[in-house]
Amino acid sequence: MLYRTALYPADPFALMRRLSGDPDGFGFGAARAFPALNIWQNDEAAAITAELPGVDPADIDIQVKDNLLTLSGERKAPELPEGATWHRRERAFGRFTRSIQLPFRVDPEKVEARFADGVLRIAVGRPDEDKPRRIAIKAA
Repeated sequence: MLYRTALYPADPFALMRRLSGDPDGFGFGAARAFPALNIWQNDEAAAITAELPGVDPADIDIQVKDNLLTLSGERKAPELPEGATWHRRERAFGRFTRSIQLPFRVDPEKVEARFADGVLRIAVGRPDEDKPRRIAIKAA
C-alpha cells in the first residue's frame, strides 16, 4: 500500500506499530519484561517492588550477591475444565527471571521481602562500611 507523504505526517514507527497489531502505539502488541518492577534508592537502602499477580509466594526465589539481585519464579497456568479451550490468552505463564544490578553492594543480612495483594516488596540494605559518610572539617 502506498501513501502520499503530503497526506500523512512522517512517522518512522507507524509500520512497526501496524505490524505488531498495535494501532494506538501503546505497546500492547509487544512483549514486556515480567514482572514489572519499580526501584528507588537513597543513601541507606534500595527498594524494589514487583507486580506478581497470580504467583504463589512459595514459587518465588530471591537471591542477592554483591550488587546483583535476582528474582525468579513461576506463574502457573490455570487448569481448564474438561473440553474447554482458550478464547483469549493475554497473560503469560511459565518461568521468569529478572536480574537487577544495584548501585551498591548489598548486605545479605539487611534484605527483607514481603508479599501482599500480588505485589512483592523487597528492601535491600547497604553495608554500613559502604554508606556515604560526612567528613567534618577542622578549622586551624
